[in-house]
Amino acid sequence: MKISLCTISFRHQLIGLKDIAFWARDNGFQGIELWGVHARNQSPLAIHNAQWMAAQGLSVPMISDYLPLHDPELLRDRTLALCTQARTWGAAKMRTFAGHQASAGATPGERRQIIRALHEACIIAADHGLRLLVETHPGTLADSLAATCDLIDAANHAALAINFDALHVWEGGDDPVEARRILLPHIAHYHLKNISARDRLGVFAPGNVFSAAGTRNGMVPLFEGAYDYSALLAEMAQDPACEASLEWFGDAVLQTLKGDIAQIRARTRKDLSETAEAV
Repeated sequence: MKISLCTISFRHQLIGLKDIAFWARDNGFQGIELWGVHARNQSPLAIHNAQWMAAQGLSVPMISDYLPLHDPELLRDRTLALCTQARTWGAAKMRTFAGHQASAGATPGERRQIIRALHEACIIAADHGLRLLVETHPGTLADSLAATCDLIDAANHAALAINFDALHVWEGGDDPVEARRILLPHIAHYHLKNISARDRLGVFAPGNVFSAAGTRNGMVPLFEGAYDYSALLAEMAQDPACEASLEWFGDAVLQTLKGDIAQIRARTRKDLSETAEAV
């Protein structure tokens, strides 16, 4: 299993990509998932580019951005620009969200618009040899297992895939292990994070997460939260092609990421060893 860190974790810190890359390399990460705004604002003349990262043993598996699915005129330009960024960084995947309306509250017209826009963005992505990933997330058309399955069927494009955010799947009322088994043919990436209690999930609301003054109460390391990742990670570890990112929005970024990846590696080694002994 390949594990990346997300540069969005450093959104409120003055730390450069070079230092992030060196630290990631030295602490067992194999990739860096670039936040869209970071990818766009990296100078094209910078020497710390995709080739430099590859020399450090790191890849950029995905650019995580927010396509304007509500604006057909702007959508094409933004999707083309995102494809260019992905190609520049050698990323095969681009992440977005399925609108800003919960599946239960979306009108038929709103749903048709989002699905049509996703299909059009997928056509552009496919033309560039890329995949467009929709994240499982509350307040979107992928806020539950059933809604995500409906979205995949309706969009009906091979370039559409899923960024499986396990905590948000759990938030939507589904078992992430069972949801993963159902969605597996469409899952291209995973986001991993945790919360101290279900009633704290509101801390991940965009308005709070992106505010430098926002609360971080409830954000906890991966194995200290309300959702038990043991069974999910055990299954993920069986897939050598599995790619995941640790998505941390709280304080003590380096300390937390270092602890989380060390525990993931230790647990997955144990799971794989026990599986091999049982064969």
